[in-house]
Amino acid sequence: MLILFGPPTKKGDIEAIEKIQKRATKLVISIRKLPYKERLQHLNLYSLKYRRLRGDMIEVFKILHHMYDSSVAPELIRNTSATRGNKYKLLNHTFHYNFRKFSFAARIVNIWNSLPDYVVDVNSVAVFKKRLDKFWADQNVMFDWTADITGTGDRSEYILESD
Repeated sequence: MLILFGPPTKKGDIEAIEKIQKRATKLVISIRKLPYKERLQHLNLYSLKYRRLRGDMIEVFKILHHMYDSSVAPELIRNTSATRGNKYKLLNHTFHYNFRKFSFAARIVNIWNSLPDYVVDVNSVAVFKKRLDKFWADQNVMFDWTADITGTGDRSEYILESD
């Protein structure tokens, strides 16, 4: 039996959780024989890893835009000396113990800091979600749970469309 507190950090735990979704997608008889990645695409489902990453970014957005009571929200320290990256860039700490290395505040910093201003500098969660999904649209991690978020894309060629 798998019991977790927080998101899984070990490869075996991640595999065990993803295995559940793999089995569930095989229940759709017409696509049962397809590879897992293709079943996800056909069903328009994202990998659990991607959904965790996306959920983390939505939570960071809400915390930094003061949508939670500050007395209960985790403290995320902004990097005020940064000259690159988005204007909500977070300070990256070094942790020595695994308990802190895999905590929410530690695991989200690099991914959040890689997001450009046009994604994070919006006024609503709905617009943030839409722009985040558009920015990450070419990421393999959307349908492949073994992949990781890669790069930040070419921000100079992005054409902002109306939301």
